[in-house]
Amino acid sequence: MRGLLMKDWIEEELKRPPKLTCAAKTPEEFRAWQRRFRAAMRRALGPFPKRVPLDPETTERTDCGSYVREKVVFSSEPHMAVVAWVLVPKGNGPGQRRPALVCAHGHGIGKNPLVGLDVEGKATNAEGTQFEDYQHRHAVQFAERGYVVIAPDWRGFGERRDGSPWDDQGRDGCNLRHLAAGYFGYSLLALQIHDGMRCVDYLQSRREVDPRRIGCVGVSFGGTMTTYLTAFDRRIKVGVICCYLSTIANGLRRTNFCGAQYMPQLRANGDIPDVALLAAPKPLLAEVGERDTCFEVDDARAACDHVRRGYAAAGAADRFDVDLFPGEHEFSGRKAFDWFDKWLKG
Repeated sequence: MRGLLMKDWIEEELKRPPKLTCAAKTPEEFRAWQRRFRAAMRRALGPFPKRVPLDPETTERTDCGSYVREKVVFSSEPHMAVVAWVLVPKGNGPGQRRPALVCAHGHGIGKNPLVGLDVEGKATNAEGTQFEDYQHRHAVQFAERGYVVIAPDWRGFGERRDGSPWDDQGRDGCNLRHLAAGYFGYSLLALQIHDGMRCVDYLQSRREVDPRRIGCVGVSFGGTMTTYLTAFDRRIKVGVICCYLSTIANGLRRTNFCGAQYMPQLRANGDIPDVALLAAPKPLLAEVGERDTCFEVDDARAACDHVRRGYAAAGAADRFDVDLFPGEHEFSGRKAFDWFDKWLKG
């Protein structure tokens, strides 16, 4: 019978195994696989924009008690800038340099919830309750534990939201921006990764930051960004992927994907856990919510098992762990704080 529907075509394509998924058994096999897969993914991502001087500007500074919150703007490429919150713990001694984190926001209103602010920049609602979403203000939590934190707006979110007609009701702005970038030879994901790498450039320019101790953490789309930044930026030493590690098959069958998270040619060559394995032997923690209805627990556990086997093959079994927590699509932190402390402070 001849098929007519895309969903049927997808099921047939999913029967074909990816060409380069990790099947390594030894450290030598793993390193050889990693080189081949990294090269394939880097080609598929396409070009990155030209780097330009950061020329950073601090536009706002707020004393938040144990830390100072700054709003910074810096150049990313010739015609694009990044706006971000930077949280700097107080109490630095002379010449002291702290570990730092890129805190990557997920879908929603951008960077503000990571620092406890709503879309209007307010910290509390009309009832005086602290604003909080599924990301549980984790940038603040890490700053209070002594980390310098940068929380940028990704393209299309927060202060970088394009507005009408790009984000009108009924239109998916992520898909539109991805398609628009493609007209110019770019993938949206590559542009986002580029901005994330410029965030690392900025962190390394700060006198409070130890440039050798930088990590990345994020939930959902923030987990996407954490996965790719930890995989492709050697300066990021530790990653915590929250409620994202999964398989493309599950995402396609449930239409749980969008232009902001689209990696060209990925399923032809491998899968999401293979991208995570590009980070090895860096320490990597995956948070999985038992009641997550966005990235389902059984699929996430299967993806984690693939990563675990890869880390074992790489001779780094102790550098991958999973926090299977009794929660939903959200930041857990049960293991994340100790994980970063162990690998960035220890």
